[in-house]
Amino acid sequence: MFMRRRPLLRAAVVGGGAYYAGKKSAERSATTSEQETAAQEGQQQPEAAQQPSAQPSVLDQLNQLAALHQQGALSDSEFAAAKAKLLG
Repeated sequence: MFMRRRPLLRAAVVGGGAYYAGKKSAERSATTSEQETAAQEGQQQPEAAQQPSAQPSVLDQLNQLAALHQQGALSDSEFAAAKAKLLG
């Protein structure tokens, strides 16, 4: 009876090992591709930094201030002062 079960057990162990090795290989290749993508973005980033950056519009800045005020990061007086500074 043990003679018949050994091939099944051996196949289960080999199959499990192959599954685990394949899973680790896929994780390793995904990590490598993510690192390569990050390196390529890092090389492209200085090029973008050389371009003059456009300042956000007054409307965008007011929306940011309003969001900060709603979150409680700015008090009423701070919000009014920043808004007056933006609007002139």
